[in-house]
Amino acid sequence: MSSQALRGILVALITPFTDGGHAVDEGRLQSHIEHLITAGVHGLVPGGTTGEFTAMTADERKHLLELCIKHAQGRVPVVAGIGALSTKECLDLATHAANAGAAALMVVPPFYDPVNVAQLRELMADISSASHLPLMYYNIPSASGITLSPRELAALADVGVHYLKDTSGNAPDLTELLFGLSDRITAFNGWDTLTFYALAAGAKGSVWGTTNLIPELSVQLWEALAVRRDLEHGRQLWGKIWPICRFLEAHNYPAGIKTGLELLGRETGGLRKPFALLEGEAREELRGLLVDAGLEVGR
Repeated sequence: MSSQALRGILVALITPFTDGGHAVDEGRLQSHIEHLITAGVHGLVPGGTTGEFTAMTADERKHLLELCIKHAQGRVPVVAGIGALSTKECLDLATHAANAGAAALMVVPPFYDPVNVAQLRELMADISSASHLPLMYYNIPSASGITLSPRELAALADVGVHYLKDTSGNAPDLTELLFGLSDRITAFNGWDTLTFYALAAGAKGSVWGTTNLIPELSVQLWEALAVRRDLEHGRQLWGKIWPICRFLEAHNYPAGIKTGLELLGRETGGLRKPFALLEGEAREELRGLLVDAGLEVGR
């Protein structure tokens, strides 16, 4: 798997917990992974924002990754989220992921005190040297505090970065990466409401949390836009998907995803405090959006 090029719909995976959030629930995780792979997704990305990595210990993150690799059974690549606040922590998670069988590493830079460009490049080089795995840079300026130009992003290829998850929401910069710098770095969309545009514009895929809720529709959108080049069918699908994406971007993202799964009858264990599932009007609004998208929602 480590030599397989990444492409298509990569799920920014939730972390199912036992009731009360005390531990990762292996049974719920296995069931969810089976559902996603059966639906045709092209990869799993545990340990990212949607997976609530900031609420987990390093040992829990390692355990989660091991379980994902175990239950994926080599059918799709598993990209390990290893973002942390220090190089030491990143290297610990990176070497574990390499030994566990991850296909690649997704790295969000330190997200409390922002690094500068030179420090970021050194961090990426250190992770690349320690893991010998391709890196995906998680570009999320709103959380990391560091904003790079398209050329600075592409130049990360010099320090082991093969892929980019672009969660900047900056469509012009993404366009430059797709059309002017694709020989340097492979850009994946990571901003939900830009997914249609990104795939239509030629992105090699999307790292997409909404796919936890709508794996079949996500894969259909990929097939319509990236495989068959059927823009009209893509527009029809996007008409169902976009309202859900817009809703999720307006709320706590993991809370929205897990609330949606609960509405679809899939137990998640909720979120770790201080965060919680959506309630009241927000929950009912999401219920309606899922129904409008053709999904079977419980009472």
